[in-house]
Amino acid sequence: MTTFASLGFSKPLLRTIADHQYAAPYPIQIEAIPAILAGKDILGKAQTGSGKTASFVLPILELFQRRHPARLLYLKVLILVPTRELAVQVAEVIGGFAERLPNPVKHNAVFGGVSLNQQMMTLKDTEILVAVAVMMERVVTLQTLEHAVRAAGSVGLGARAVNAGRSGLRCCSRCWFMCW
Repeated sequence: MTTFASLGFSKPLLRTIADHQYAAPYPIQIEAIPAILAGKDILGKAQTGSGKTASFVLPILELFQRRHPARLLYLKVLILVPTRELAVQVAEVIGGFAERLPNPVKHNAVFGGVSLNQQMMTLKDTEILVAVAVMMERVVTLQTLEHAVRAAGSVGLGARAVNAGRSGLRCCSRCWFMCW
C-alpha cells in the first residue's frame, strides 16, 4: 500500500497531511505527486472528491519547502481555474496545508465580482496565485512563473480564457493539467 511518506514528502508536510486526517493517497495522487516532484509535465483526470486538488497542491508546497526562502518574493506558481468557487476552494486548500509549514508561502486568489483594485492590493509578494482564467491577463506578470496548473472543469472555458491559459503555459518550465 502506498503512503504519503513513500511519495517523498518532508516531515513538516507529512505532519500537516496527518493533521488534515488524510489517511492514504488516492490513485490520482499516487500517480501525480511523484511526477510533479520529479519535474515532469502531467495530465490528470479524476472524479469529484478523488483528491485532484491535493495532488498538485501538496507537491507544490513540498517544492517550496525544499528551497531556501527567497528575499525577493515573486509569483512562481499560477493555478488557472474556471470558476470563482473553485478559486476559493483551491486557495483554502493551499492555506490549510501551508499554514504550519516552516517556509511560509504567500498565496492568493483573484476572480470576478470583487473590486479589481481591492484584489490587486493583496497581491504583493504572492508566490502562488489561483486565478479565474479571464482575470489572469489583467493581474499577472508571467515572466517569473516556474509552474502552472490549468484546472479544466465542467464549466467550459471561453476563448479569451483559453488564450490567457495558453500564454501562461508557454512561459514556464512545468505545466500540470487537472480535469474535473
